[in-house]
Amino acid sequence: MRRIGIDVGGTNTDAVLIEEGKVSGAVKAPTSQDVTTGILDALKKLAATGVLKGTDGAAKKVDGVMIGTTHFINAVVQRRHLTKVAALRLGLPSGASLPPFCDWPEDLGELVRGGVWMVEGGHEYDGRPFMPLDEAAVLKAAQEMKAAGLRAVGISSVFSPLDPSHEKRAAELVASVVPDAAITCSSDLGRIGLLERENAGLLNAALADLSRDTIAAFEKAIRDSGIAAPLFITQNDGTVAEASQARRLPVYSFASGATNSMRGAAYLSGLSDAMVIDVGGTTTDVGQLKLGFPREANSVVKVGGVRTLFRMPDLLSIGLGGGSHVVLDPLSIGPVSVGYRLLTDAIAFGGAQLTTTDVAVAAGVLDLGDKTKVAHLDAATCAKVFSEAARLAEEAVDRMKTEAGDVPLIAVGGGAFLIPDKMAGVSQVIHVEHGDCANAVGAAIAQVSGECDQIFKDMTRVEAIEAAQHIANDRAVAAGADRATLHTIESEDMPLAYLPGNSVRVRVRVVGDVAATA
Repeated sequence: MRRIGIDVGGTNTDAVLIEEGKVSGAVKAPTSQDVTTGILDALKKLAATGVLKGTDGAAKKVDGVMIGTTHFINAVVQRRHLTKVAALRLGLPSGASLPPFCDWPEDLGELVRGGVWMVEGGHEYDGRPFMPLDEAAVLKAAQEMKAAGLRAVGISSVFSPLDPSHEKRAAELVASVVPDAAITCSSDLGRIGLLERENAGLLNAALADLSRDTIAAFEKAIRDSGIAAPLFITQNDGTVAEASQARRLPVYSFASGATNSMRGAAYLSGLSDAMVIDVGGTTTDVGQLKLGFPREANSVVKVGGVRTLFRMPDLLSIGLGGGSHVVLDPLSIGPVSVGYRLLTDAIAFGGAQLTTTDVAVAAGVLDLGDKTKVAHLDAATCAKVFSEAARLAEEAVDRMKTEAGDVPLIAVGGGAFLIPDKMAGVSQVIHVEHGDCANAVGAAIAQVSGECDQIFKDMTRVEAIEAAQHIANDRAVAAGADRATLHTIESEDMPLAYLPGNSVRVRVRVVGDVAATA
């Protein structure tokens, strides 16, 4: 397989070519405000290295372009480019006390809330219908949505992960009235827990227009670069989804940047179980690899102040990076960073702001900018700054460890020069070749995943696991996986003694290679 991996970060857009299992080319270009220009620049730089042409001068066939982007989570955090959403909840009469958007930050709720409709429907915790779906009320709600000009709809139902039939039927009814609506069913995204799952669905619906435009721009950038290859978007769990699937479910890309780095770290180091510290220009992310994939968060994750519960990595982020502001008296690093303005604002580049990069240049760790501009930083000062950075990193790693003993730590990212070779609680610090482009490497080597998290009843344990496996496999294939290569990386089942019908909750996650294109 020959793939191009691209990661759009806050400071740089990285692009790599992976062929025959090796990194054959890696470049960086500044991230542009419109994102697409940065991708085009990175692809041009990659082409200029000659790695995209064979010995005969002909263009090499590329099997896929994998892009990781912070576009969608930034839209939520920065409150920009969001679409008004119609929230339809199927759960009356019991589900009326806490309406949709009730726990959202006020400013974000004002931006996204287009209207709330609640009708009878939903299921009990054992999968029995709670109330029959009021189809007439759904159709009436759809007419009102149409009259209000709402084209993004989030549908949630009580315990829909157990039985999504009411959500699916409501989606059909809404589509019959508003044919051009972008409809998100919460059962496609979340796990058990109505408000958090509903929130994930509403955020997804709010990103419908941005997702469509962004992925169309990505596809255009690839075409304009003369590369004829399918587009894949990286996901929160370190895998990828085919562009049409990612367009439909953009929230699955929220934390893909950090997970790409972790997958890239595993690939470049050859370790499948280790801690990973990814030091970027602004923040440092710490996570844990299990079987080559990031450990997932099993608890509620807040995104832009909104409580959600869906497939997200378990990460700790701190304000430490290559562009972090440094104050010498009293000594402090970050959390404020110059970000993508490093080449203009840092002292070594003629700016006025002291950053960790300036300290590294003064110490001879980095060969960048003009060393004479940072000559006033003596060795003792540099050592103090590096010691403080190491303390912050040690503390973050210790908070994310799940075992008492020392563990290996893979240091990646453009700011990995801040991570020392020896740290408390760490058996070995591993700096890998191409570590500054680990995020793009992780994107390039990513596989496709599918997940099922559901309660099954009136089945034996073996039958329930097989049913969950089948659902996860089908979802992976729908996202672009080759069915023949699928294998299970996570499986857990929990008997639920308080439910009737021999109920068992099963969670299965599978991954497979990207299906070949003709």
